[in-house]
Amino acid sequence: MDPVRNPFAPGAGQRPPELAGRDREVDAFEIVLERVARGRPERSLVLTGLRGVGKTVLLGELRSMAMHAGWGAGKIEARPDADLRRPLSAALHRAIRDLAVRHRAPERIDEVLGVLKAFALRSSPDGTKLRERWQPGIDVPVRNGRADSGDIEIDLVELFTEVAELAQDVGSGIALLIDEMQDLKAEDVSALCAACHELSQARVPLVVVGAGLPHLPAVLSASKSYSERLFKYSRIDRLDRKDADFALLAPAEREDATFDQEALDDLYLRSGGYPYFVQAYGKAAWDAAPTSPIGVRDVEMAAPEAEAELAVGFFGSRFERATPAEREYLRAMAELTDGEDHPVETSLVAKHLDRRASSLSPARDSLLKKGLVFSAQRGQIAFTVPHFGRYLLAST
Repeated sequence: MDPVRNPFAPGAGQRPPELAGRDREVDAFEIVLERVARGRPERSLVLTGLRGVGKTVLLGELRSMAMHAGWGAGKIEARPDADLRRPLSAALHRAIRDLAVRHRAPERIDEVLGVLKAFALRSSPDGTKLRERWQPGIDVPVRNGRADSGDIEIDLVELFTEVAELAQDVGSGIALLIDEMQDLKAEDVSALCAACHELSQARVPLVVVGAGLPHLPAVLSASKSYSERLFKYSRIDRLDRKDADFALLAPAEREDATFDQEALDDLYLRSGGYPYFVQAYGKAAWDAAPTSPIGVRDVEMAAPEAEAELAVGFFGSRFERATPAEREYLRAMAELTDGEDHPVETSLVAKHLDRRASSLSPARDSLLKKGLVFSAQRGQIAFTVPHFGRYLLAST
């Protein structure tokens, strides 16, 4: 098969495997856009799931939907211990520019941009010299007195209100999409929840769509007890067999090719239905197959190539971030689960390593912070990366 035409190469497909089987989420967001734009109450959205299930790609699709509907849309990726003001300012700056082309009052745009600039400039600590302060790249005068108190909760409410009212001027709304939401600092999570609560009461057209690891709902709940009423939670999981087959067949058929049934059986077994793996194995099988239909022998020949790429780019890059003590903890988890994607009791990890549980807490907490594991429930721990245990057993 022609590798130049490989429909499974990143960015090659019109609808990548990560979006197969996501019609429910796409349809739900379309309803949210319509309801909020009409001033009706609606909750923001939170997407949760393991790594490799396509949350980031789905966020990109939802952003495109918002922009197609005439909304201003901005997307950020949260990072551990990073300040929220800078990425949020950049995202909302982009959203305001989306609205500016339709707004008939340039001075109103400048007014809101001035408030945004004041909010952004508060990211520099008090006492910072002028020449050392971060500049947000917003070429309008600062408008002091709104969203610049230094209290992130107060400032978010005021900023979101300003931006949402600007969207109301042109009959649309604002969509703020936050990837890796569990990595926000605790005070920023609390402020975000409070702002969403205030705006839902006022029914202004601003929607937050967060995506993160399975423990994100617990992070939000620990921040504000009412967070469960603020968001609609949607678990993004592996694809079922029908959707996984569609994710392989549809791109191939656009290139006048197909897979036979045995190949599809083997691909599902190897990928487990996880979209990232479906794409990796599909790409390798396409490159290995001389003709269509792609058969099980092609998949078997291609599998080592796909697994080598996953070992380096998907598994290895994450394993390399772990310290020796953390790697020991990860290997113990893999051995206790026999490489399966199941949670394990933290007490069993300690027993397996013949260590006191308290002595392993620093390694476990660091792995949690790095996003390599998550707490499935109290006293349990699980990998955030599908098939990670299998990889560890095969490579160590």
